[in-house]
Formats: sequence, structure tokens, C-alpha cells
Amino acid sequence: MLKHFEIAVIGGGPGGYIAAIRAAQLGQKTVLIEKQDLGGTCLNRGCIPTKALLHSAEVYHQLGSAKALGITMGDYSFQYKKMAKRKDKVVKQLRSGVENLVNGHGAEIIRGKGVLTGPHTIQVGEELVEADQIILAAGSIPASIPVPGADLPNVMNSDGVLSLEECPDSVVIIGGGVIGVEFATLFNSLGKQVTIIEMLPSILHGNDPDICKTMTELLTDRGVKIYTGAKLLSIQEGLVCTFEQNGETLTAQGAAVVMAAGRKPDSKALGLEAVGVQMERGFVQVDDELRTNVPHIYAIGDLTGKQQLAHVATAQGIIAAHNAAGEHRSMRYEAVPSCIYTTPEIAYVGLTEEKAVTAGHKVKTGRFNVSGNGRSLAIACSDGFAKLVIDADTNKVLGCHILAPHATEMIGEATLAIASNLDVEDIADTIHAHPTVSEIIMEAAHDVEGLCCHKM
Repeated sequence: MLKHFEIAVIGGGPGGYIAAIRAAQLGQKTVLIEKQDLGGTCLNRGCIPTKALLHSAEVYHQLGSAKALGITMGDYSFQYKKMAKRKDKVVKQLRSGVENLVNGHGAEIIRGKGVLTGPHTIQVGEELVEADQIILAAGSIPASIPVPGADLPNVMNSDGVLSLEECPDSVVIIGGGVIGVEFATLFNSLGKQVTIIEMLPSILHGNDPDICKTMTELLTDRGVKIYTGAKLLSIQEGLVCTFEQNGETLTAQGAAVVMAAGRKPDSKALGLEAVGVQMERGFVQVDDELRTNVPHIYAIGDLTGKQQLAHVATAQGIIAAHNAAGEHRSMRYEAVPSCIYTTPEIAYVGLTEEKAVTAGHKVKTGRFNVSGNGRSLAIACSDGFAKLVIDADTNKVLGCHILAPHATEMIGEATLAIASNLDVEDIADTIHAHPTVSEIIMEAAHDVEGLCCHKM
């Protein structure tokens, strides 16, 4: 039986389900096709379960500092299986909420793998769907590292880590990007031995160098072994990882090895070749309106290779839905915040100082350290800073980089400043509540002109 819709969305992740809801809100007869769980990688195998585990680990780690806070307590321990069950409960609750939202807004859900069989037709199991407009939102999957031993037991990707019910006593993490560093924070906070092997010159490479340096120092002080500029050669029986660094062959061993090499688009078996959708290195090519080279087919999220972030996929989903409904909206990427859930947290938006100079800007910066912030010290954190990158000629905010408690909750201020093309004075002249960690952004804004009263 052929079912006809005005808009069909393939993939129910944070971009796809939002696209389906928005399309239905715009009065379009809409179907959402999902082969696994609604919410996609972010909700089921990424952002949410990771943060649920990180919260448990952070609370456990904080108990070790209870005495310094004037709190006397007896023995304490953690039960990883219960942490995992709580994580699953959070995911299940949110997944159910997503399904209710999609249904409640009037979009139909079809379970199964959607494959394009023609310009306007999608095969989903035994069902055939026809749609005037199609939005591809198939997401991404963990990338693999082709080295000998990668298929040994207890060598796992991020999906494997999040399915664990017991905590390994030691972990070797291959990759020091966002995923690798967050997992390092998780297991280190639980008191486990952690080693990071990163091929690039620093962990979190591409971020503000001061953030990379400070986080390296913090993790090292907490006992994490970090090898940068290191190339993994093989994994042998006993999970012995052999790698090369500065011409020397070294080894690291763990009870588990985590492959944190990033993610790649899940574009295979979508049938894109059959309809002529243009791709490059597996990513679907789109214009600023998220339209592919086939005018009635759009693509969003990790599939496009723009920025592999859930909130980018969500923003793209909204724009694609409006355009599929006949509008012309464009996606902007200059003000996209990024968050890393370490301890303390990292958040940034816009350009680093180096990238701003490379882009041709004459740059000035302002910085304020967490150690000078009353709220941060009150909650026992003295490590971190806020840094603003400013165009020296126009005083416009080009970037903001924060390493501080609650950094992920504060980055919205700088994101709004960049999106709205504000001057640094707009931040400096805004009254910030005291005592709050967010004052460090205001102080950094004052520091741009050397007028910070709490800095000498």
C-alpha cells in the first residue's frame, strides 16, 4: 500500500524529530521514519547517557572533598550497575517524551529503515512511502581505527562504553577529542586508571590553546596519563596498546580500550545513489538552505558534515522544515556554541585568537581567571578562566572561551553577542548578578580595555 505525505523525514534524532514536528506545525502532512530509537545518537547513545553517568561520577568524586568542606562522613562507594540503570531510566523517559511530542503535533511515525527507491519514494520494510519533499536526517555512527587487534574483546567504541554494566578497573582511550576527554573524566572521577593516546599535538586540539593546556594539566594532576603526538600501532592480547611517540615505541595496558576516534556519516544503504544525491567522503552536500543537488531533497545533522552537534542538527531541522514547506531560510554557523562536560566544564563559541588572526582580524583579548571569582571559590573551584576575542577595529565579539564551573550554562550570553553582532561594551555594561560564575565573562569584557577592577 502506498502512503502519500507532503514531507517525509528519514531519521528521528535531534534534527529529524524536530524537523517532523515543525513541518507538522506548518500544516504539512508529515511522516517520521526511524530504524532504531527516537532521539537518535544524542539521546540514546551519546549526549544524554554520557551526561547522566558523568553526573553520578562527579557526585562521587565530590564526596572525596567533603572533609575540606567541613563535612564528616563514613565509608562510601559506587555501584556502577545502578549508575547505568539510572542512566537508562533517564534515556527511556526522554525517549518516551519525544514520541509523545511527535504524535501530539500530528506527525506519523513509521518504524523501520528508510531507503530511497526513487526521487519521491521511500521503502520502509513492506511499506512504500511517497513524499513531495524529503529531509534526510540519518545521523552518524562511531568511526573505527583500522589497527590490528581492534576486534579483540573489551575493545569498544562509545556505544560499547554506554552499554557497560560494570566499571573497568583501568581504561586506555584512543583519541583525546571531546568524546575521549569526557570518558577520561568519567572513569578518572570514579578513581580508575586512565590513559589517553592522542595522535594530534594536544588533547582537544583546535580549541583555545590555554584551555587545552589547562585541561591537560588538570587531568594529569588527577592521575590521567596523556600521550600526545602518539600513533596507535596495534592492540595485542591482554589489551596491550602499542604506540609510537617521538620515534619511540611505547605501550599502555588497560582492562578496556575505548576507541574515541570521532564519528562518520551513516549514509550507506539510504539509496542516495539511486536518486543522484551528491556526496563527498560520505557526507551529503547541501547549500545554506540545507537543500541537496536534488531540489526537493534536504539533508541535516551529522549527515552533512557541517558541525556534528545535536543543537546544530536541531537548528538545521527547523530551517529545512520551513524550506520544505515553501519558505527560503538560510543556516548560519558563525555563532554555534560547543560544550565539553569535563570538570570544570568547557564551553566556547566563535573564533579562537589564532583563527581570528588567520581570518584577517586585528585582535585584542580580555581574560579573567576563576581564581578571582567569589562564587567559584565558594564552590571549591580555583581553576579556569573566561577569554573574549574581540575585533580591535570594530570592538565586535568574535569568540568566547570558558573553562569554569557551569561553563556550558553560561555560553549562551556570548553566543547571543556574536549572533547579534554586539560590541564588547554591550557585555561589559550589562549588570551581572553577584555572586555568580558568569561574572567572569563581564570581567573579561572589562579587561579588553584594561579596566577590570578585580584584576591587577
